[in-house]
Amino acid sequence: MLEQVSTGTIIFILIVMIIISAYFSASETGMMTLNRYRLRHLAKQGNRGALRVEKLLQRPARLISLVLVGNNLVNILASSLATILGMRLYGDIGVAIATGLLTFLILVFSEVMPKTIAALYPEKTAFLSSFLLIPLQKIMMPMLCFLSGTTHLLMRLFGIKESIHHIDQLSKEELRSIVNESHSQISRRHQNMLISVLDLEKVSVNDIMVPRSEIVGIDVNSDWKSIMRQLTHSPHGRILLYRQSLDDAIGMLRVREAYRLMTEKKEFNKENLLRAADEIYFIPEGTPLNIQLIKFQRNKEKVGIIVDEYGDIQGLVTVEDILEEIVGDFTTSMSPNLAEEVNLQSDGSVLIDGSASVRDLNKAFNWSLPIGSRTINGLLLEELGEIPPVNTELCIGSYQIAVMEVQENRIRQVRIKALS
Repeated sequence: MLEQVSTGTIIFILIVMIIISAYFSASETGMMTLNRYRLRHLAKQGNRGALRVEKLLQRPARLISLVLVGNNLVNILASSLATILGMRLYGDIGVAIATGLLTFLILVFSEVMPKTIAALYPEKTAFLSSFLLIPLQKIMMPMLCFLSGTTHLLMRLFGIKESIHHIDQLSKEELRSIVNESHSQISRRHQNMLISVLDLEKVSVNDIMVPRSEIVGIDVNSDWKSIMRQLTHSPHGRILLYRQSLDDAIGMLRVREAYRLMTEKKEFNKENLLRAADEIYFIPEGTPLNIQLIKFQRNKEKVGIIVDEYGDIQGLVTVEDILEEIVGDFTTSMSPNLAEEVNLQSDGSVLIDGSASVRDLNKAFNWSLPIGSRTINGLLLEELGEIPPVNTELCIGSYQIAVMEVQENRIRQVRIKALS
């Protein structure tokens, strides 16, 4: 029958087969390299092309079977036509010529080029190819079901389990990489905020707390004038009330509530002050920030006292402290910011207050100092095992550190220089 077909017609059919093969190759690459999350977003917006592709990808095994069946059928037919054409033009040696030439044409025009284009423009490729793939899938459904069933049977015989549901999931590290690579879509500030949210579980309340030594409180056993002076000059919205020492804390006073009582009551005394104090909200040390933020919201609290396993007070943390980990320092914060604690030197070193946060320094300068201790002072004390004299020098990792000032059993200032 083919002997009656002209050579020109065979060449034309062969070219059509190569184009169809290119279509199936591009369709496979476009469908498989498509951004599933963007596809889902477009589908929710009602994009018809996205809806068609999403429907096809609900059964990826069936889609791959359709593409492979179509591609193989076309390639086999093209091979047969090329063999006939080669024999007609050059005899027996024409078979070898046709095989080599067809292999080259299929590799270039039906595989490499269409797949490269599809990888560069997966959305356009997938949306356009879905027009034909959906009706083709319906036409070839019996064959596809047979192939799918045979495949599943063989996989069971070899002990290979197939998951019933295909769910796209991203780990936190993968999500962090996506955010870091989204420079053109998300501003740097918003990127930092998203990364900070992902890192909340890696940071505990101990890392951001106001340490015990810096907690502002009022000793209710002091004379009334001293109490009123501390109350009226306090820069904080809440003040811890205690007897003699912080370990005997008795309540958390809202300064605004104290002012209200001053204006409403003719006689404002210690009894009224203690009655206005709220019950202290205690937080176990080591609580991750993501958990504590939820607990603050659930318990409708804004400030908590951090205690260790023995019930001793270690520090204080507020909702604002956690939010600053996400959005950066607030202008209303009374704590010194990092810019006030560091001083860049001309030789590349940095003068740093001993109270500066190790985590903040690592973020600001892209360092990798150990974060076992909260502050530079704590880091050096842990490393040296004693309070060092001035001019003590040591190396921690790739950082050269010199102690510049020591006061009141604390390291007040150090000089740090990155060696590499």
